[in-house]
Amino acid sequence: MSIFYVILFFVVNIFPVYSLDLPSTKIADDSSVRIRRNDWFTESHSRLLARRPVIEQLQNGERVQIRATENASEFMVLFSRELIQGRIETENSAAVTRRGTNQFPGWAQGSWMLTRRKDNGAPTRLRIFPRSDPNTYIEFYPFNTEKCLMDAILYGGYVVRSLPVAVPFERLYTMQLNDILKLVSDKFPRKYFDPDPVYYGGSRKFVSQVRANLSGLRFADDGAIDENGNYVLIDSLRQQNQSSAGLNCSGFLKWMIDGILRPVTGKRLPIAQLKAPFGDRGSSFTAVWEERFDPYFGLDWIRNLAAEANGTLRSDIFRSLNEFEVRADNFSSVLINDRGTFVTRSYPGFMNEAGYSFEGLHSLLYTLAIDEPFSFYLAAINTETGPATTQDNPRGAPRLRQYFHVAALVPYFDEYGVFRIAVFESSAENSFESFRNRYPGHFINLVQVPIPSAFSP
Repeated sequence: MSIFYVILFFVVNIFPVYSLDLPSTKIADDSSVRIRRNDWFTESHSRLLARRPVIEQLQNGERVQIRATENASEFMVLFSRELIQGRIETENSAAVTRRGTNQFPGWAQGSWMLTRRKDNGAPTRLRIFPRSDPNTYIEFYPFNTEKCLMDAILYGGYVVRSLPVAVPFERLYTMQLNDILKLVSDKFPRKYFDPDPVYYGGSRKFVSQVRANLSGLRFADDGAIDENGNYVLIDSLRQQNQSSAGLNCSGFLKWMIDGILRPVTGKRLPIAQLKAPFGDRGSSFTAVWEERFDPYFGLDWIRNLAAEANGTLRSDIFRSLNEFEVRADNFSSVLINDRGTFVTRSYPGFMNEAGYSFEGLHSLLYTLAIDEPFSFYLAAINTETGPATTQDNPRGAPRLRQYFHVAALVPYFDEYGVFRIAVFESSAENSFESFRNRYPGHFINLVQVPIPSAFSP
């Protein structure tokens, strides 16, 4: 399966990712084109690859390019929609009407790809893109003469897995997309393919405001700003040397939350209360290590910050851990890159204290962005430390979970409808890709914070 992701990576880096998509129910029907060009589904591999791409025009004026490509063992027929450019109105710019770009990347909204084997021509899967995003798609597989199976995948997370669909696989070749989806009715999570960028104006503004204030910050180990506006050391609360004063990852998150709460309360948070234990965590084993290693510092810190933010911006009832800790489980399997090959693995979802495995973080943040469009997240990264169980040490030894880093994650859709994740950590902004790849095998605990109407650090 890895070749398909190589293809998608390639086209994403050739074509700009922009599109103001329509609701999935409004995707222009191209089934008449597929009926008229049905010989592309049955033609032999050699003859199909010898064909030149052709372009058909739909009744609404949109265009579809039909072409074939291949890899070592399979070949693909693509009914590739033209990528449409458009933008909603923002505070700083007018809306841009949807228009064609003369680009056919293969993943524009409504695109369709059939894969067949080279050795015998048998079809293996059909992939459809309900929105212009190479990481969000649905796939169908042959099952028997009466049924096929459907998956729905969002950034590697399966929100639908092996769902039986009561129609023969080959019948899908000429069916309208929405007729196909009607067969699975409410089992298809349509909302995850229909984000509305209008809802994320507050998130876009917040991200811009944080970015605009980063240049005045610098990193300093154990650094934070106290309730009086002084740069101090978190551990001792002593003032920092002014020539080198700055913020560490924890102090930076406090700076962000102070910037959210000061317009409402007129003051900053005291540091001492943010270090207090919050909620159930640890055990009798970890208690003896807390004074020496402080393993739950990062977890307590983000929970206390989230409690203050939710209690102030919403109401006191939202200070409860049950109200703001993320425990959603929207998928049970993930598609991951295992040394160059993409494989499907089960995903345990939320685990007490540890949170979520990084393997499913991208998909989790995508679904959270749609489920909770007016929120962002504080994150505590953690892993187990200590001697692992090995052949020489079969019984292993107690391992201590250590929360060693915190960050802020803002998932949102930009004015073009493209999914973004802003990552702010240690007085800087980093890409989500570098953040995710930094912590293989680690876990991340998330707490929810409302997107503010004003930000003044």
